[in-house]
Amino acid sequence: MKNPSVVRICSAQIASIWEEPEKTLEKAGMFIRHAAASGAAFICFPEQFATGWDPQPRKNIQDIDGSIVSSLQAYAKEYGIGILGSFRQADTPLPKNTAVAIGRDGGILSTYAKMHLFSSGHEDEGNSPGTDLGVFTFDSLTCGIAICYDLRFPDIFRIYAQKGVQVVFVPSAWPHIRSRHWELFIQARALENQMYITGVNTTGQTPIESYSGNSMTADPQGTIISRANETEQLVFTDLDPAIITTARLQFPVEQDRKDALYRALSRENSGN
Repeated sequence: MKNPSVVRICSAQIASIWEEPEKTLEKAGMFIRHAAASGAAFICFPEQFATGWDPQPRKNIQDIDGSIVSSLQAYAKEYGIGILGSFRQADTPLPKNTAVAIGRDGGILSTYAKMHLFSSGHEDEGNSPGTDLGVFTFDSLTCGIAICYDLRFPDIFRIYAQKGVQVVFVPSAWPHIRSRHWELFIQARALENQMYITGVNTTGQTPIESYSGNSMTADPQGTIISRANETEQLVFTDLDPAIITTARLQFPVEQDRKDALYRALSRENSGN
């Protein structure tokens, strides 16, 4: 008998049809239908999957009620599945790189705008950074959201862990040239925070970069428990919140942290 607390999630490793969201969303609909039919409760897509990631977007910038999010909401209701998608959200003075989590009923559970913009690729010149976390509950899981380059910054994952988050979904457009870093960061963020990390990457070639997929989920021991190759595909993973609870109880690293000391040392080293 299936454990009722286990949530089957699906990582949708999809190649974007560059700057043609209608066509990409139509393709995504087939992925969503198949994922739901295969027992997935929740499906996550890569960063800006409907358009392809662009560090300085000029097209297909939409409000939260635009065609990309509304299409995902319609799919969620039609197939009874939770969905996480990322899009270019209209904002002033610059758009935000935003992910939105949608419930089975089509309602918005949470949004998260990418905090750490990829300055080496000039993403900071074309986007405004987010300042809020994205925490939501889906079935038995407490979930968080980060986006791509955020993986390099452990602080946000630490805060998610302090808030009881058990899995962080990381929609990404992580380039092929740094694929080794992708795997290392996913494992490290999972292990140091005793949580699941699900990195969902794009694949294929865009005018911006070449991507090689390798979407994966790491468990609280830092072990990769599911992984894609370089092709478009769906990857199914069963997440059990009890495993997170057990890991944190059996190896209570949290009690040995010295946050007050870290803050004091940081102030001392900054000259404040």
